[in-house]
This record gives sequence, structure tokens and C-alpha cells, in this order.
Amino acid sequence: MDAAGSQVEDECAQYAEQCQSGFITTQGGKLLCSKIIHLIHNYNVKCQVSKVLNECEQRMYKSVAFPAIGTGQARQSPAKVADDMLDAIVEFASKRSVQHLKKIKIVIFQTSMLRHFHESMKKREGSDSSTTDSWVSLLRSFFWGKKPTEKKKPVVLEKKVYLATFQICGESQKNVDETESWIKNLILKEQFETSISDELIENFDERQINTLADLQRRKHVTILLENKLSPPCIKISGISRDVCFVSVEVQKMITKMKDTEEEQSKAELVYNLVEWRYPGSNGSFVAFDKLTNMQLEDAKIAKKPHLTVKINKKNYRVDLNTLQASDDQGATVNIQRVPKNEGKL
Repeated sequence: MDAAGSQVEDECAQYAEQCQSGFITTQGGKLLCSKIIHLIHNYNVKCQVSKVLNECEQRMYKSVAFPAIGTGQARQSPAKVADDMLDAIVEFASKRSVQHLKKIKIVIFQTSMLRHFHESMKKREGSDSSTTDSWVSLLRSFFWGKKPTEKKKPVVLEKKVYLATFQICGESQKNVDETESWIKNLILKEQFETSISDELIENFDERQINTLADLQRRKHVTILLENKLSPPCIKISGISRDVCFVSVEVQKMITKMKDTEEEQSKAELVYNLVEWRYPGSNGSFVAFDKLTNMQLEDAKIAKKPHLTVKINKKNYRVDLNTLQASDDQGATVNIQRVPKNEGKL
């Protein structure tokens, strides 16, 4: 309130007795926003967030920023607050009638509280609900804005079938037919097919396709990509032991992609809170890449004394207490940790 200025205080005093919806709206004052919505204290965080989101939509606001409501003087559980706030946002984002509100930010001042919001988002991403993927994509679009859709070059797994021909000779047609039937049964007995369905299959690029082609060639199985299904599917058929081996390898590929996506998502969240920098040219400082930024912040939160990072392709050992980094030759540089969004709502 001090940062907003006396004009906002006067407005709050003026409208306080007229409050009927659980909140009052004032001008932005000296803050970098056009309006401020002041909430009357209430332990029902989900209800409060829903009211604000609906009010923003009705007034055709394009963006809104929330603090972690209830984690200050109200001392509510950060994990519960994260669940309640994201529940309200998911319900709001899933409405077809939403037209105006395009971006929702949650400003978290305590870095330690970040993990509660990250874990709350992970729970939704791991849900079995058929609408989970659309909710997660909506959450991401609201938090970070909508990114233009990139046209991906379609990748195709070439299907190679190697035929084996049996020529059967016998004393009679009956013996030939019995032998043919025996061979067919033997083949069917050894044949096995399995399917793997996952949304990430749609994101397979040339590297994953090449890996599938190599598995198909080495293990003599048939791999079929069904990208048009929802969710996309990979069908593997062949001798049972080879199909099982290839199935495990495909699952490993998908798990690795999920881990990478999760790490990038967390790195993006951390970057929105704090930026680590190293010296550049002309006395300026340059931001570390987002993954290194996250590793530095995680190490600081875990109270680790040191962390090795790369600066200009050289290894540096960072002292997380003094914020000094030393290379293998003993040269030392100072790095910076700059919190973001402080003083802004």
C-alpha cells in the first residue's frame, strides 16, 4: 500500500463501506498497473481467485497478477494455497466463454514457496483425466503467454518388411497342408504385438525417429506410428522377446522427454523469480542460460557451498556464499543474483 501511494489509500477508505462482493477496485496509483483489486480477508482462497478472474473478464482486462494469497499474515499452508489458486485458474481457463483475459501471473516473493506451485502443476500433469493436457496447456498459455504455433516438418518412420519364403515338398497334399499349418501356428505362437500411447509421441523429431528405425532394423520388429490418433500411439509387433525389448526402449525415450520438459518448465518458473548473471564485455553482466540459472538457485536453496558451472565454455567453481567464481587457473570473477518482480504486483 505504501508503494501505491496516498491516492489508493484514499480510494480504499472511500469504497470500503460499499464493498459487497468481497473486494474493491481502485486505480493503480504509483504501481505499474492500471487497476488494483483489494480482497477482503477470507480463508477460501479458491473462491477469492475465482471472483477476481471473473471480474477481470467482465471488465475486459487482458492480464492480472496475484500474490500467493493467504501465505502472509493469514499463515495458510503454501501447498494448499497453490492447489486452491491453480484449481480456480483451471476452472476459469476451461470455460469456453473466456475471451479477454489472456495472461495470469502468480508473483511468489519467497523462493522456497516455488516448489509448492511447481508440485501442484505436476500433479495436474500426471492426472489421468482426459482433459488434463488441455488444462496444462491453458495454464502455460495464461502464465507465459501464447506462443505462435511452430510448423513442424513431418517425420516418417519407414516401414521395412523382410520376407522369408518357405517351399514345402511332400509325399502327398495332406502332408504339405499339415506342414504348412504347423509352420503358421509356430509363427503365430511366437508373434506378439503391443501398443504405447502418449501425447509426447506427437513431438518425436528426427532423432527419435532414427532411434526407432535402428531398433526396427536390429531387432527385426515392425514399428508403426499412429500420429493421427488421440493420444498418438506406437504399435510394435514381432517375436515376443524382441517386442518387449523395443517396448522398454521406447518407454525410456518417452520418460527422458518428460523429464526434459519438466526440467525446462521448472527452469522457466525459476527464471521468472530470479536471474543469475556473470560478467560480460564492457563491464556489463550477462544472464546465465535458464537451466544453469535453475541449478544455481537450487544449490543456493539447498545451502550448498559450491557449484561448478560453465562461463564462456570454461568451467568455473562458484562459491555460493561470496558469489565469486574461479576457473582452473585461479582467475576469479564476481557473479550476481538478481531477484525479479520485487515491489511489483
